[in-house]
Amino acid sequence: MDIYEEIVKLRQEGRRAAVATIVNVRGSIPSFKTARMLVRDDGSILGTIGGGCVEAEVWQAAREVMESEKPRSLTFNLNQDPKYDTGLVCGGTLDIFVEPVLPPALLYLFGAGHVAVNLYKVAKNAGFDVIVVDDREAYANRERFPEARELYAEDFDQVMARLAPNESSYIVIVTRGHRDDMRILRWAVNTPARYIGMIGSKRKTIAIFKELQKEGLSPDLFQRVHAPVGLDIGAITPEEIAVAITAELIAVRRHAERALPHMSWFHEKSDASDTSDAAAEALDEHE
Repeated sequence: MDIYEEIVKLRQEGRRAAVATIVNVRGSIPSFKTARMLVRDDGSILGTIGGGCVEAEVWQAAREVMESEKPRSLTFNLNQDPKYDTGLVCGGTLDIFVEPVLPPALLYLFGAGHVAVNLYKVAKNAGFDVIVVDDREAYANRERFPEARELYAEDFDQVMARLAPNESSYIVIVTRGHRDDMRILRWAVNTPARYIGMIGSKRKTIAIFKELQKEGLSPDLFQRVHAPVGLDIGAITPEEIAVAITAELIAVRRHAERALPHMSWFHEKSDASDTSDAAAEALDEHE
């Protein structure tokens, strides 16, 4: 199978991989420049860059690249390092570039009100595929979300029973009511989604978490929930809130390493202001 065809197939399936490419050669090597090897998330390989110890080390590097989602460059001096003298190499030096193959960033957007419409626009421009779910056909429609990957105007429970977010998925809950927020969050924390965010004030989110814990859900399930959702940039309007939420999605997607001003009360470094909390309260009314 062609490596590029396999990459398309893996991305469509929501799987990860890494591609290793020989980008430079000096001297004689057991392969050729631009030779490629694809390493899938299950460890299987398609293609080759020459075999031997070099390929084994590149395989390991590919696994690490998949995990970090950041590319790496490797250099192998086959003349001077005796461990590469396996009879498979001829001597020489080669540079290999290993890059991640990632599935599309898929955002499940629950709610189709004012905040959701703006979040859809900003997140899509930032490279997220968006699936919109709302129980109101007047809101969840192609006129409001023309390029949504999927659109559901049905009861939330019926839709959630058919959805299967994976570890590359993002879930944002911006419905019009606490009851809907709670039942969606109950479902979301039991998925492997990479990111879960819920709009609302700290008072609202704490009340919902406590209620779900009374039902028997472990407090540990909520440690990855961003609520209130978004970065604390002083956003007030639905348009500004959409920017704050998308910024947080990007930070998670790109593994931002520096401390960020999260509004979520689960983040110890968060110090959301009263203004942000009041804005969250107002947004409940906007929906």
